[in-house]
Amino acid sequence: MKALTKTDYHFAGQTSVYHGKVRDVYTINDDLLVMVATDRISAFDVILPKGIPYKGQVLNQIAAKFLDSTSDICPNWKLATPDPMVTVGLKCEGFRMEMIIRSILTGSAWRAYKDGCRELCGVRLPDGMKENERFPEPIITPTTKADEGHDMNISREEIISQGLVSAEDYAVMEDYTRRLFARGQETASKQGLILVDTKYEFGKRDGQVYLIDEIHTPDSSRYFYADGYEANLSAGLPQRQLSKEFVRQWLIERGFMNEPGQSMPEITDAYAESVSERYIELYEHITGEAFVKSPYSGDLSERIERNISDYLANL
Repeated sequence: MKALTKTDYHFAGQTSVYHGKVRDVYTINDDLLVMVATDRISAFDVILPKGIPYKGQVLNQIAAKFLDSTSDICPNWKLATPDPMVTVGLKCEGFRMEMIIRSILTGSAWRAYKDGCRELCGVRLPDGMKENERFPEPIITPTTKADEGHDMNISREEIISQGLVSAEDYAVMEDYTRRLFARGQETASKQGLILVDTKYEFGKRDGQVYLIDEIHTPDSSRYFYADGYEANLSAGLPQRQLSKEFVRQWLIERGFMNEPGQSMPEITDAYAESVSERYIELYEHITGEAFVKSPYSGDLSERIERNISDYLANL
């Protein structure tokens, strides 16, 4: 098994590099970003100790496809994908928050609701809801964007009052969020899936709000299978889903939520391979296309470096 878990490149014109939980981002001439989707996987704000083969390719290619197919809704940062695991795009000044939109009560929102929470990020939640039930309409529940540790829930009013985003920019982001989500739900529905919730990140360049980072990938989104959704909801059964939530549940079942005193369970090769298969399954379901594994023969890191260098040399 081969997986890309670390990069350390030095490109012509490189002015900085940022190693995130999953992506390594290289800045070129303070104008372009080279984003490498590694095979790292994170959950509960910690990077798991083993990479997932083909995960980076899955994430990068889903994001690229949906950035292209939503460019009529709002401008985005993407320029090119010189490698299956790489996107190159415009550098924007990112907002220090993320827009999360939810259509169904599940995941962390359900865990909070079950404990008595009836207001999430300033949004009042109806009483009497059950797990995996649809909201009357999708709700936006933003979070702050933390460099380390947990992102924190925050309301629209707090975002504006704290000066994280102006009221004008927030209104634009909210409009884009709802329209992007509606498009994502429509696309998912055609493939027999429900886009349950997702997150979007935005930034500004030359005074204009841009969609940045990934979109509608299994790292940023949760999908349920439409077939059986209503029956499972009525029976109180778990939903069949395609998202990273199954990794979180696997960790929870083994006593890990990244809380004090907890130890990360062993990630075996067999489990890593099973996670890889789930990511590929999502790719094929959500795109309606067969996933073509890029060659992992030879040195994967060298292939990526070569493809990026060739692209930058021809700009």
